[in-house]
Amino acid sequence: MNAITPSLVKQLRERTGAGMMDCKRALEETNGDLEAASDWLRKKGLATAAKKAGRVAAEGLIGMRLEGTLGALVEVNSETDFVARNETFQALVRHIAGLALGARGDVEALKRMVISATGRTVADELAQAVAIIGENLVLRRTAFLEVERGLVAGYLHNQVAVGLGKLGVLVALVSEAEPAGLVELGKQLAMHIAATNPLAVEIAGLDPAVVARERAIFLEQARASGKPENIVEKMVEGRLKKFYEEAVLMEQAFVIDPNKRIREVVAAAARAAGAPITVAGFVRMQLGEGLEKESSDLASEVAKLTGA
Repeated sequence: MNAITPSLVKQLRERTGAGMMDCKRALEETNGDLEAASDWLRKKGLATAAKKAGRVAAEGLIGMRLEGTLGALVEVNSETDFVARNETFQALVRHIAGLALGARGDVEALKRMVISATGRTVADELAQAVAIIGENLVLRRTAFLEVERGLVAGYLHNQVAVGLGKLGVLVALVSEAEPAGLVELGKQLAMHIAATNPLAVEIAGLDPAVVARERAIFLEQARASGKPENIVEKMVEGRLKKFYEEAVLMEQAFVIDPNKRIREVVAAAARAAGAPITVAGFVRMQLGEGLEKESSDLASEVAKLTGA
């Protein structure tokens, strides 16, 4: 019997795309024979992950986990929305979200963490699920927020099950006020962020390159009006102010009550709580953003399969 070394297990995994534990077992079952182990995995339906890994996965779920001063989001992608409604897939995303607080925003660290229910790492569990579900599954990203005092609140839009949805928001509130008194404010702010997608909490937090680009565009537009330079500068400042009101959280009109700015809403909540409240940060994670989804033509696919 050949010695079953970590190197041999790694080699089998690279060849088949199966999980590490499955590769180890396959080698044990075949006395360390690499070829026989590959065949064993194929017979068990566990050697399909590698082939599926090249397919676009732009559906799936956002998972959220909140624990007082901590909050985390994960995005786990599948190829179809049908799989996102699969209870096995949903359970997997919940397990991953549960571990995400410990990963603190590091997706590679999260992939190495072990799911206690199975004893497998997140990466291996995903590979296992690929073989069972039959689609490419990808842990794309994770995000994490923490405050020393206060609360990390959250909101899931298009929630399909507890802790799972299509768009997730975390909001970090720093305050000496009782956390229970911050829950409603945090939820309302998270819902607002889901709807408006701001770029930063405060004007100072905007990317200087973004501000410079907007200013350059506004300047060119204003100069095209033929107005004197001193009027042009006032026009630019007015348009920048409008941009800030659209892009900066604290400057935005509150979606629940457009007559109030978010800054005013937070100040009112602080007075009611009897302690200052600071919005320290937020994360907005929307399923599939930035990914190009494959468009499918069912008639063409059927024609290919039938040779028509």
